[in-house]
Amino acid sequence: MALIIAGDRSGVGKTTITLAILTFLANRGKRVQSFKVGPDYIDPMFHSLVTRVPCRNLDPVLTSPQYIQNCFQRHAYNAEWVVIEGVMGLFDGISNLEPTKTLNDYGSTAHIARILNLPVVLVLDCSRMSTSIAAIAYGYASLDPKVKIAGVILNKVASDRHLELLSTALDTIEMPILGVLRRNAQVTIPDRHLGLIPSGELPNIKHIFSQLADLAQTSFNWDKIFPLISTPSISNSLLPTPRTLFPKVKIAVAKDAAFNFYYQDNLDILTQLGAELINWSPMNDENIPDGIQGLYFGGGFPEVFASQLAENKNVLQQLRTIILGGIPTYAECGGLMYLCQQLIDLARRRRSMVGIIPTTVVMEAKLTLGYRKAIALQDSPLISPGQTITGHEFHRSQLKTLPVKPQWQLQSFHKSSPQLTEGWQINRVHASYLHLHWGEAQHLAQRFLNNCQNYQT
Repeated sequence: MALIIAGDRSGVGKTTITLAILTFLANRGKRVQSFKVGPDYIDPMFHSLVTRVPCRNLDPVLTSPQYIQNCFQRHAYNAEWVVIEGVMGLFDGISNLEPTKTLNDYGSTAHIARILNLPVVLVLDCSRMSTSIAAIAYGYASLDPKVKIAGVILNKVASDRHLELLSTALDTIEMPILGVLRRNAQVTIPDRHLGLIPSGELPNIKHIFSQLADLAQTSFNWDKIFPLISTPSISNSLLPTPRTLFPKVKIAVAKDAAFNFYYQDNLDILTQLGAELINWSPMNDENIPDGIQGLYFGGGFPEVFASQLAENKNVLQQLRTIILGGIPTYAECGGLMYLCQQLIDLARRRRSMVGIIPTTVVMEAKLTLGYRKAIALQDSPLISPGQTITGHEFHRSQLKTLPVKPQWQLQSFHKSSPQLTEGWQINRVHASYLHLHWGEAQHLAQRFLNNCQNYQT
């Protein structure tokens, strides 16, 4: 069995509670496997730092329900405790993928619970209500009989009297209380324009984890929680491992505070196909790695570290030279920004970047967010014209100049949304705002490595 931590809405404390549970479990010295619902990068960083095991994303929109089952089976099989953090509100998903369903909840936490047949613990923000908690809990528990609510965790409880009112109300619907967090017991994890600040940037992260462990020990009913998370009842039906097709292909993967948005599955697929992944830092390293045949720039926060990136002029020049020389390069979102001529950050400071993409990227207040259907319009190291993929956008920057020949034709999952074009293909570079998961699209990784294998320095 495994446990899904869900919320009635965003911002109720799912991440804090999940991290508290993971920290408490990890401190007991057993193998804990975590998962995160949806296209999230930052929460999994916290999970992985706590458990010392890569967190896996469960996203049926970017992959498929079958991939979700196989991914869960592969990575939960040898774990002693398994915890899944949900996304948004329990039933919040997207529409139009299952038109016969009553609820538009495809890709939601509830959808994952149905796919994996797992119980849900519902986190409820109890501030500004008491007896009404029963109506909310009852509604969530009864909306879909296929989604089993194992109990609730009450967050922001003001006093003993407040807890008494909440408990009495929940008793009337026979809803178990699995945890109680007091209003003054909150652990603060700082955030900024794209959500939480990644764990690697927090100098006091060990203190935060210590606080979370103490919170978990005193706030949760472990006698009821342990049976829900122990010894997953799953078969050892593993995902097929890709054949090693490209031995000794060296790919430089940008990994530092500026570039850290990577799905672990993507990195695993490259490795399983035979690639040698060489992590390096565009911020801190004096040179790019030797003997590489490809470049992979994930998303991240180049706007936050634009000064350090711009000051590393030796690396900028080396990248400019090798990319113009035709090395296959894949860049997502932050990687796209880094390859532009200039970056204007949130403080309106202008910094020089690599200079391959002939435009300036500007940070804006508006958030661009959502799943996209993408049809390839250009041949690139990643994809052939006419092929279709599903990706996800999440950024606050915009390009001043759009490509004359864009890489993608994009359409969101809302019927009324217009079709847009986006992405650059230039000098064997595939650069786009679109984040891709290769779990059900391993041909993209194969094509990229094939291009890298044929590259001659």
